[in-house]
Amino acid sequence: MKMKRAIIAPVLVATAAMATGGWFLQKGLGQEHNVYANARLFEDVLRYASEAFVDKKEPSELYRMAIDGMLQELGDPHTVLMSAKDYESLRLQTEGDYGGIGVQIDKRNGWITVIAPLPGTPGERAGLRAGDQIIEVNGESTKDWKTTEVAVEKLRGPKGSKVELKILRGDAEAPIPISITRAEIRLKAVPAKYVMGGDVGYIELVSFSETSAREVKAGIEELRAQGAKGIIFDLRRNPGGLLDQGIAISDMFLKRGVVVSETKGRTAESNQRVMSRMGDQFPGLPMVVLIEPQSASASEIVAGALQDHDRALVLGRTTYGKGSVQTLIPLEDNFKLKMTTARWYTPVGRSIQKPYGIDAGESGEAADTIDAAADTVKPQYKTDSGRIVYGGGGIVPDVTLMPDTLTTDEQVYRRALEQSLTQYINARLAYAVEFIRQNPTLTPEFEVTPAMLGAFYNKMTQAGVKVERVQFDRASRWVKRDIGVEIAFSKWGEETARKRVNADDPQITVAADLLRKATTPASLFTLAESFNASRAAAAPKTAGKTPAPR
Repeated sequence: MKMKRAIIAPVLVATAAMATGGWFLQKGLGQEHNVYANARLFEDVLRYASEAFVDKKEPSELYRMAIDGMLQELGDPHTVLMSAKDYESLRLQTEGDYGGIGVQIDKRNGWITVIAPLPGTPGERAGLRAGDQIIEVNGESTKDWKTTEVAVEKLRGPKGSKVELKILRGDAEAPIPISITRAEIRLKAVPAKYVMGGDVGYIELVSFSETSAREVKAGIEELRAQGAKGIIFDLRRNPGGLLDQGIAISDMFLKRGVVVSETKGRTAESNQRVMSRMGDQFPGLPMVVLIEPQSASASEIVAGALQDHDRALVLGRTTYGKGSVQTLIPLEDNFKLKMTTARWYTPVGRSIQKPYGIDAGESGEAADTIDAAADTVKPQYKTDSGRIVYGGGGIVPDVTLMPDTLTTDEQVYRRALEQSLTQYINARLAYAVEFIRQNPTLTPEFEVTPAMLGAFYNKMTQAGVKVERVQFDRASRWVKRDIGVEIAFSKWGEETARKRVNADDPQITVAADLLRKATTPASLFTLAESFNASRAAAAPKTAGKTPAPR
């Protein structure tokens, strides 16, 4: 023991002396501003870590750790180094054709989080919801995954293969196991479009991929040909995508020569003002754009441009607040740096970037609470006609309206399903398939009867779902809607299923009512002002509180 101490002690002293002397020397030379000194310091640290750290680390691994750490310290979750495999995953996603489970994800509060399950995909059908934190994929913890690209790679796989997830959801007492069978994902940017009563057309855009602008234009032309005199443009559940598609869709509805969006950064190429070029393809067509906290990025570009130029009424809840632009920079060995190089602004100069770290929950209630508290200090701007709009975090709608909410009994029922969610999903699909087979003359307007509810409950219990019948009965409204949508989807596809969902949607109802009365975009805004005024007059007065501007 004495011999070991005699050997070790001089090493420690020598190392301390070297470190101290080096620090004083470099400090005297102004190390903080000396690039070469910092480079030497980095190489010294890397060499010691490679040669002497208790666990062996290859130099190439240490370099990558250093790069990832530097980018992480920038405080921007959208700036990452991408390998060739990472880039291929991104390319497949933006081109709208890949194999996997079909969910939009991001890293939030340290965990891979579902931003939105894409309609009609295995992820949506398995019951994944916005806000779900994916904590395990096939038994592997996601805690140390630095980027969403890692998660994308793990979640994708051959068609027909299974992926086992564990998720954390809201106030669930334990992680929820979910089994999903992968499928080939051929994304439609516009999965649903139809004309509802009163000559109102509905079109849903779920992503900004390479075909989005083309699909939106063709969809609205089809709706107009079917007699639609007003359009509901649904951007809810749309987390964004390609910037140029957001610009192209905005351009489609604006007169020629007005600002669509502006980007500002540190380099000349980052500073651009994009002007409309096509001219309004649907002049005079009244439009309502639907938004929510999961509407982000390119969705916000479209909503902001149409709001600033008074081209569409924006209805729903405040959007996510992603006001940054990323550039892909080619590097050696097929690496690419995805880096935030600019912030974008709406036509009247609004930045809608929300501070990082403020996230909406599954229902968006957190975001709405934040907005209500912050609206009194949001910067104000004026649209082309002089209407007041707000900057700050997200696009604030012209008409703020909450979606349908679950009753207490329905919430209790949903929580009871959590630990056997996969069994429930399987039982729901099995019931739908069997019901369709037994009812070959079924029409899209079918009603879910008490007898159907009883048969479905039996199917659930046989599949191992442990829910008390009294809980099931008290949540019958939600259950009817749930199995009705499943049957519609299984027999007729996404569009018919979306019609059933929209039939009970209060945001759709209000938007359609306003459009039925409007003859021009200007008259639509007048009607919305009256609607807001009547709601304000009917709302209970709260002493001592300043109403948030809406």
